[in-house]
Amino acid sequence: MDEEKSSWKEKNDSVVLTVSEDKHKRVFWSGKVDFVLACIGNAVGLGNIWRFPYLCYKNGGGAFLIPYFIMTVCGGLPIMLLEIGLGQYMSRGGLKCWVICPLFQGIGISTLVITFLGSICYIVILAWGLYYLYMSMRSILPWSVCTNEWNTDRNQVIQISNGIEDGGGIVPHLAICLLVMWVVVYFCVWRGVKWSGKVVYFTATFPYVILLILLVRGVTLPGAAKGIEYFLKPDFTRLKDGQVWMDGGSQVFFSAAVAIGAMITLGSYNMFNTDFYKCTLVVAAVNSGTSILGGFVVFSVLGFMAHQQNVDIDQVAESGPGLAFIVYPKAISQMPLPQLWAILFFFMLFLIGIDSQFVMVEAALGHVSDMFPRLFYKVKGRMILSVVACVIWFVIGLSMVSRGGMYVFQLFDYYSAAGMVLLWVCFWEAIVIGWIFGSDKFYDTIELMIGYRIPRLFHYCWRYITPVLTAGIFVFELVTFKPLKYNNVYEYPPWAQCFGLMLALVSMCCIPVYVIFKLLFLKGSFRERLKESIKPQLTRKQLCKEWMIRDESLMMQENHF
Repeated sequence: MDEEKSSWKEKNDSVVLTVSEDKHKRVFWSGKVDFVLACIGNAVGLGNIWRFPYLCYKNGGGAFLIPYFIMTVCGGLPIMLLEIGLGQYMSRGGLKCWVICPLFQGIGISTLVITFLGSICYIVILAWGLYYLYMSMRSILPWSVCTNEWNTDRNQVIQISNGIEDGGGIVPHLAICLLVMWVVVYFCVWRGVKWSGKVVYFTATFPYVILLILLVRGVTLPGAAKGIEYFLKPDFTRLKDGQVWMDGGSQVFFSAAVAIGAMITLGSYNMFNTDFYKCTLVVAAVNSGTSILGGFVVFSVLGFMAHQQNVDIDQVAESGPGLAFIVYPKAISQMPLPQLWAILFFFMLFLIGIDSQFVMVEAALGHVSDMFPRLFYKVKGRMILSVVACVIWFVIGLSMVSRGGMYVFQLFDYYSAAGMVLLWVCFWEAIVIGWIFGSDKFYDTIELMIGYRIPRLFHYCWRYITPVLTAGIFVFELVTFKPLKYNNVYEYPPWAQCFGLMLALVSMCCIPVYVIFKLLFLKGSFRERLKESIKPQLTRKQLCKEWMIRDESLMMQENHF
């Protein structure tokens, strides 16, 4: 390994320097397990439980796994590997790492915007779940009987108004739950990855204990086998439908938690020689496995519910929040010991969601910390940054826990982190690494870090397959795009639709707008500007790579480019 490093240094005319201790230096994970669990916590989210099972059922059961796994290997996995590898190599988060190609630093700005907006709405779901968890501790589950405060025209939980124009005031219990959630998130991230890396030991592992308990309970219920059959029974004729392949691709990029800068940030806390390739394979495998496990848990209970009501599974199967907060709780209420299963279910949702939330927050804070390292790499500065950011997010989020907040939430959820937005960012990431920086050079960089060559498949993915996939799905979603409707009934007013489109465009436009401004402010002919703008412009300090090999000193690479 030492001979390979020496040869690489001579080949690239590198200069090896000793790195002095720096009180403002970037922190690293305490161990590889911390990193893997954080990545799993980021990737595995609520979509694995309430989105994948429904898509699988809707798109041909077991046959849907074919496009899903093809899209994973050719799309989701290469982008996840690209982001983690880039973060580890550059030792910077999603904003600063793109100095590897200055012309496209807008990618980092775009991911920051996506993460900021996503953090506002995702935690609202957790606030709902926290309230359900609290109400599950009652002697009688309130949603299991009629004639109580939950059975009102405006509903007890969200107390929804007649439209987005009618704010209706804050819903007190939801505002309190939202505040509690932000306090929890703050204490997950306040001391950086040294602390959050330990939190994920619980939040990323215990949900699987609960999932297995719920699975054992679910498969023992009458009608469970029928539900699982609906979930997995393959209908290969559905593979002729392009929508099935598009759903598979959209789910992969959504579930992999790429294009939001989080994976880059998590990778940036690795030591330079961490074998992130094997770690990425583990994360991708666990993410896909959790989706399938979630499908068994959900559809075993839905099969029981259909059996109890003597109806077809079509009439009880649902996706999204409706599954988690209406259908599944209703099914649980019909079981013996309903409080126990309700508490387990909502606690599981809380744990699965909370680590995805605080990793997104960590990614956003990492963006800012990299811009002002002298202020925010220190513990005190990090604590101040964390509390200010959480307060801002909480104040904005209050708009989603008002009586008209459900309409605001759906606007954010539908537009700000929509599939098109993520696909747009993934496309440009693949183009920059595959064509501008060069996939061959990136291969050499990965070999330098982990000590061996990864399969050549990823070279073809970064250069050809992934850009084509992301562009194709993006165009398909653009062509088939339909304006948002609440419950497919309520039509948003034109100004609200425009606001929603703005949420999508504000992140997407960061990339082309930055390209234009970068070229305008450089001097020389267009060709000279273009050549200068794609040349990595990295300072000696930014190129510092900390190699912790046995007891050797930390070392720096200067002239790789």
